[in-house]
Amino acid sequence: MFKNLINLLFPKVCMGCKSFLLTNETVICTTCRHEIPLTQHTLAPENEAFKKFYGRIPVAHASALMYYHKKGIVQEIIHSLKYRGQEEIGTVFGHWYAEDLKATAQTMQFDEIIPVPLHKKRMRERGYNQVTTFGKGLSDGLTIPYNPKLLQRTAYSKTQSKKNLLGRTEIDETVFDVTFDERDHNKHFLLIDDVLTTGSTLEACGRALLKIPGAKVSIACMAMSHS
Repeated sequence: MFKNLINLLFPKVCMGCKSFLLTNETVICTTCRHEIPLTQHTLAPENEAFKKFYGRIPVAHASALMYYHKKGIVQEIIHSLKYRGQEEIGTVFGHWYAEDLKATAQTMQFDEIIPVPLHKKRMRERGYNQVTTFGKGLSDGLTIPYNPKLLQRTAYSKTQSKKNLLGRTEIDETVFDVTFDERDHNKHFLLIDDVLTTGSTLEACGRALLKIPGAKVSIACMAMSHS
């Protein structure tokens, strides 16, 4: 009853169109869910996300759930997650993408889910890593451990959204490092991020993870930028 009263006084709105959510809707209304442009990457192993990393780092799998267009519905939703504290969006997308990734996860045998980390200063500024709830949602859906401690960001830099294209493609691989022991050897890591653009951040993270003996890396993102 108390929850119903709260919803009456402070009705929840869709993170896509800002319309009021119905009682059976969570975070995103049914209309917006149908309007989200899905990539269907899990149906094509050598998809466009996978090809982003040709000649850069060896990845076993790469995919994204949605396409990201400027001023589109996916941009609005992810901005709410990243800059407005709406972390439940990541949970919804994590559970959603876990269903698509289940067959891939069984074939690939991922061992741990690793988020692209924020620098400690950025974490203090924002208060949370925008991919945490996405990772935990994937972890729940795929029953794979979520490990936010293995990979660290060692240098602070301005956000990707404030960089030009050249800046986004010039991320020094020493920005990221790993702290590991023998228990981490020979594992297949599923590296996750919010939006795949040039792939430079994920490449640098992947290089750090591949320092671990016997490591394999795959990539899964909420969205991929699309012209």
